[in-house]
Amino acid sequence: MQALLHKIVSRIRIDSPVALSYDPTTDADDPSYSFFGGSVGFVFYWLAFTIPFLIYGSNTLFFLLYTWPFFLALMPIAVLIGIAFSMLFSGKWWQTLLTTGVVVIGMFWALFSFLSGW
Repeated sequence: MQALLHKIVSRIRIDSPVALSYDPTTDADDPSYSFFGGSVGFVFYWLAFTIPFLIYGSNTLFFLLYTWPFFLALMPIAVLIGIAFSMLFSGKWWQTLLTTGVVVIGMFWALFSFLSGW
């Protein structure tokens, strides 16, 4: 809705006689880094979810049977962490991937260790 309103207002400004000196190329929007960051956070959430299965095997499934709400609560947090780091680093891929991966996997592993008592 806001984008539609912005286009209508910018069209009125361009068509008005006052806007003769208006340059539409200077009215560029900032690039959006949130999709990249959100998808990176989501991917690292699922990668972190597989680590206990790789280390402890199929017995992890019985552990997650009773504790799945705690791990499900980490998914939106991981997505928001990815968005935050992507915005912080202005979309620089390697820095966003590295920091999001370390933080999300560390957060997941800390919760897993806390709940399992190790």
